[in-house]
Order: sequence, then C-alpha cells, then structure tokens
Amino acid sequence: MPDDITEKVLDLIASTKRLPREQVSLNSTFAELGLDSLDAINLIFEVESQFDVSVSNEVANSIHSVPELVEKLKLLLAETSSSQQGPSE
Repeated sequence: MPDDITEKVLDLIASTKRLPREQVSLNSTFAELGLDSLDAINLIFEVESQFDVSVSNEVANSIHSVPELVEKLKLLLAETSSSQQGPSE
C-alpha cells in the first residue's frame, strides 16, 4: 500500500503529463510514461514546490523512474526534517 508521499508523487506525475492516474504506477519508468527530459524537469520543479525541498541538478539528472523519484524525495525530506531539528546537544 503506497504511503502519502508516494500517492502525492503519483498524482503529480499524472497531472504533469496529463495522464489518467491509473496509468501511473510505482514501478513506472519515465520513458514508459512518455516523460521526456523537459517533462522530467517540470516534474522536479513541481516536486520541489509541493514538498518544499530543493533537488540538486546532480540528483535530478539521476532520476529516471517513479521509484527513484520517491526514494530520493523521501531522503531529501528526511534530511530536511533532521536539519530543521538542529543538532542535539
């Protein structure tokens, strides 16, 4: 069962590419979904906006599938969360 982050990412992809939500699965690659490099860039911008994170160009260029995007996003959110809590002393 997908979690909330995964569901939001799947919805964003469907919206960005104007696809029926049922066509976007957690196992889809961007190529299977018809996302070209410009679509992928737009998707990363949407993810950054929706989740209030910053995705480096290096990370963005390494993402080619839905599971990669979800995994990287979860890592970024965890890093952001831990850095906002500050160091524990």
